[in-house]
Amino acid sequence: MSLPLLALALASFGIGTTEFVIMGLLPEVAKDLGISIPQAGLLVTGYALGVVIGAPIVAIITNRLPRKTTLIGLASVFILGNFLCAVAPSYELLMMARVVTAFCHGAFFGIGAVVAADLAPPNQRARAIAIMFAGLTIANILGVPAGTALGQALGWRATFWAVVGIGSVAAAALAIWVPARIPHEPGRVLREFRVLGNVQVLLAMAMSVMASASLFSVFTYITPILRDVTGLTPKTAAAVLLLFGGGITVGNFIGGRLADWRLMPSLIGIFVTLTLALCVFAFTSHVPLPAMVTIFIWGAIDFALVAPLQIRVVDKAIHAPNLASTLNQGAFNLGNAAGAWIGGAALTFGLQYADLPWLGAVLALVALSLCLLSQFLERRQLQEAYAAA
Repeated sequence: MSLPLLALALASFGIGTTEFVIMGLLPEVAKDLGISIPQAGLLVTGYALGVVIGAPIVAIITNRLPRKTTLIGLASVFILGNFLCAVAPSYELLMMARVVTAFCHGAFFGIGAVVAADLAPPNQRARAIAIMFAGLTIANILGVPAGTALGQALGWRATFWAVVGIGSVAAAALAIWVPARIPHEPGRVLREFRVLGNVQVLLAMAMSVMASASLFSVFTYITPILRDVTGLTPKTAAAVLLLFGGGITVGNFIGGRLADWRLMPSLIGIFVTLTLALCVFAFTSHVPLPAMVTIFIWGAIDFALVAPLQIRVVDKAIHAPNLASTLNQGAFNLGNAAGAWIGGAALTFGLQYADLPWLGAVLALVALSLCLLSQFLERRQLQEAYAAA
C-alpha cells in the first residue's frame, strides 16, 4: 500500500468510526443529555442528511482549490466537528456538531476516491479506491466496537475525544504523504452540474441509492432479527456483527479487483449474487450457524459494490469527476436513510422481521435492473457510433 493511499484510508477510518459509533452510545448520550433514545437516534438521521446536503455545497466551495488543500481542509472540519461533539453541552448543539462533521464526509470520500484513482496505474484504479474505503470497513470491525467500549467505560464524550486524535493523525498523514501537485482542472460549477444530465451518471448514482437501500432495509433491523428470528442472545448477536464487518472488508477488496478486471459484467454479477444471498438469508436467518455464514457472505457481496459503483461514476463523469464522485457519496447515504425508512414502514404495515431479507432482495433486483439498463444503453450507443463511422 502506498503512503498516500494509507493516509486516505486512515482518514476514512476516522470518518467511519464517528459515523457509526453513535449507534452503540445512544443510551449513554440519552441519559447524559436528558433525552429519549428515539431522540438520540435522530443524531444518526441528522448525520446522514448532513452528508446528502453537504456533498454538493462542499463540492461548490472547493471546486477551484487544489485537491491536497481540499483534503486537509476537510480533515480539519472533521476534527472541529468531533471536538464540538465532545464538548456539546446540549442535544441541540450536539446535533449541530454532528451535521458539521457530516458535511466533510461526502466530499472527502468523493474527492478522495478521485485522488486515489489518479494516483494508481490505469489498471488498478478501482483497487486504489477500495484501499481508501478499507478504512471505512475496518472502522466497523475495530473503531466502532472500541469506541463503544470506551464510551461505555469513560463516558460517550471520551469516544469523540479519541476520534479527534485519530483525525489529527490522519490530517498530518495527508499533509506529509499526499503529493502537493495532483492533476486537477477546475471548471465552472454550474457547467459541471450539467453532468447530472448524463444518463449513465444518473443510472450509476441510482444504483448506489438502491444498493444502499437494499442493505439498510435489512441491516438497520439486524439486531432484532438475530434476537427474535435467529434466537441469539444480545452478546452473541453483537459478536455476529463483527462477522459482517469482516465480510464487508473482504468484499471491498474483491470488488476493487473485479472492477479493474471487467466493470459492468462484475456489477451485474454482484447484483445477481446479492439478490440470491438475501433470498437465502430469508431461510437461514432461522438457524444460528447458517445465519452467521450468510451474514458474512452478504456483507462481502454488498460491499463489493462500493468501489465498482464509485469508479463507474468517476469514469462516466470525466469532465466533472470531483462533483460526481462527491454526489455519489450523497447517493449512498440517501440510500441508507431510504432503506431504513422502507424497512420500518414495511414493519409498520405488518411485515415480520423474518420477511425483511425478501424486501432487501426486491430492492437489489431493482438495482440489477438499472445496471442492465445502463449496459444496454451503453452498447446501443457504441453500436450507433460504430455504424456512423
